[in-house]
Amino acid sequence: MMTTLEVGKRLVELCRQGKNLHAVETLYSPDIVSVEPAGGPDMPAEMKGTKAVLGKNQWWFDAHEVHAASCDGPYPHGDRFAVKFQFDATVKETKKRFKMDEVGLYTVKDGKIVREEFFYDMA
Repeated sequence: MMTTLEVGKRLVELCRQGKNLHAVETLYSPDIVSVEPAGGPDMPAEMKGTKAVLGKNQWWFDAHEVHAASCDGPYPHGDRFAVKFQFDATVKETKKRFKMDEVGLYTVKDGKIVREEFFYDMA
């Protein structure tokens, strides 16, 4: 079983390779809870289960053209770790380009990510 730090390092490694979906499939608990700062009718702020989290990730990649992405970390603290993400992307539907800094806070139990919470500011 991986430690919290090992899970964090693997998540960062996979994200840097653009393998975000693989990260969800291999590092997340089936009972994952994912929390965004805000939600809407089609995309609630809180989602549960790997199927829902995979769908949210797939939506992101389908709806955006990513020009650049990076991540730093992990920054461990007990059973949690944080990762800083930066994106330069364009919304495909509106053609609006934006930059975003985001921090993900992940909680690990029994070697799997059981909760992720995101904090971000759109520049």
